[in-house]
Amino acid sequence: MAWMEPGYKLTESLKVAVKNANAAGIGTGFVAAIFSIMGPGVIVMNAAQQGKLAPEVATSWLFAIYMTGGLLTIYYALKYRLPLVAAYSIPGAIIIGKSLTHLPHAEAVGAYYMVALIVIIISVSGLVKKAINYLPLPVMLGMIAGVMMSFGVNLVSAIKEQPVLIGPPVLLFFALTALKGFSKKFPPILGSIILGGFLATTLGMAKWDVLQFQLATPVLFLYPEFTARAFFELTIPLTILVLGVQNIQAVGVLMAEGYKNLPINSIFIAPGIGTVLNAIFGAHPCVTAGPSTAICSSPAAGEDKSLRFIAAISEGVFWILFSLSAGVAIAVAGLVPKELTAMLAGLAMFGVLISAFAGAFSGRFKYGSFVSFLVAVSNISIFNIGSPFWALIAGLLFSIVLEREDFVAQRQEKEQELQLERENGQNA
Repeated sequence: MAWMEPGYKLTESLKVAVKNANAAGIGTGFVAAIFSIMGPGVIVMNAAQQGKLAPEVATSWLFAIYMTGGLLTIYYALKYRLPLVAAYSIPGAIIIGKSLTHLPHAEAVGAYYMVALIVIIISVSGLVKKAINYLPLPVMLGMIAGVMMSFGVNLVSAIKEQPVLIGPPVLLFFALTALKGFSKKFPPILGSIILGGFLATTLGMAKWDVLQFQLATPVLFLYPEFTARAFFELTIPLTILVLGVQNIQAVGVLMAEGYKNLPINSIFIAPGIGTVLNAIFGAHPCVTAGPSTAICSSPAAGEDKSLRFIAAISEGVFWILFSLSAGVAIAVAGLVPKELTAMLAGLAMFGVLISAFAGAFSGRFKYGSFVSFLVAVSNISIFNIGSPFWALIAGLLFSIVLEREDFVAQRQEKEQELQLERENGQNA
């Protein structure tokens, strides 16, 4: 496709990957996959439970996001030889979980298609930066923090309701997190999952004998419903998340690791195409993932930076394998106590929630971000449109009225960045 940057031939990159396969790259890809499956995967399952979706629908959702993410990640790695990971929107799953409590799933799927259409059009037209420049990032992060607060509260409630079951895994999570070197190789949440499963079994709260393995059978959703309320409540916030938060985060991660001449168009367009694939199976939008990209592009993936794309290939393969057994994950979620699921979702949110608060309140637009946070955490609904949309509107309005100097400073910074890009381009 002419509007996506040219890269390497896939077959040539595959030969390079096979020839240079190493334990660091493959192992780092596995660790990144574990991080993404054990934490964020639980959040998606929790969203499906909030919407009271049928098990086969939840299985299809989980199948699609990991299959699409795995395929696109392998494509990125082979096409551009970059440790770039495609995944799904974690904050988006949280927003969707709340919306599914009052929106039919068919309307949510219609909103996903609209996200894909907008993302592709804006990306192809070159309007990506212009579309997200005006909305301050802290206001968006304030909304995300407000939406995610309930997961932290539910974690505390779970400890109160089931202290014997929940207390030890939570303590283990923080103990492992304190071991900085060890936690880089062994995800703390994985330890909590193992201990939580052991306790649930020994306490007679989980009956594993009814569990049967079977390949995931995805469900086609070819008749979505397109409604105004779903557009305002889901399409707008999800589009901003995809374009203005998560894809840009992945770009920043790669730049921080010293990667240059990034395929910006592909980084934004490919998730739009991936979102179409996800929506066909009832799953929410695809994004370019910041956290997984950070793991795969880190020195842990190997000293040779040009070969770290092997870690991304490894993660993509593990994701595809997991997608084929998505039904087992859904069945497990149904067998364990709801407090255990709430605990895992809460622990998985720690890093994301801390980052959201830090980004929302550590710089400019503090009034707007705090108002956005308050409106989001209130969980209000006006005209059947949920709090995430109203949080963005309220936060932006307060920033326009009270923080005009921050808009001026933001515009000046962006102009300086553009000037540096032009100068670098001329020098190159």
